[in-house]
Amino acid sequence: MVKRMPNQSGLDPVGRVFQALTDPTRRAIVERLVRGPATVKALAEPLAMSLPAVMQHLQVLEGAGVIATEKVGRVRTCRIEPVALREAEQWLSGQRTASERQLDRLDDYLKGK
Repeated sequence: MVKRMPNQSGLDPVGRVFQALTDPTRRAIVERLVRGPATVKALAEPLAMSLPAVMQHLQVLEGAGVIATEKVGRVRTCRIEPVALREAEQWLSGQRTASERQLDRLDDYLKGK
């Protein structure tokens, strides 16, 4: 059985972050890594899946720039890459600001200002 990984090549960096975070397992991994770096083994322990499946999720997160991994000897450690998450947050903030301005204009119109 072959599991296809999403093709992220056509997406911009923010799009890759959002695509990577669509999966609840990957979001759980990110939530864990926000507390600090962790080994792949530690990340896999609470998940009900095989180590190769966890590695696939980590590859998607790393490909999107959300995490970085480092291998020392036989131990691979993962950590958050805040730049990618910050860029996604800035994009969301910009969308929220534009939406709020539109709602403010609608409110002004409805109040007859």
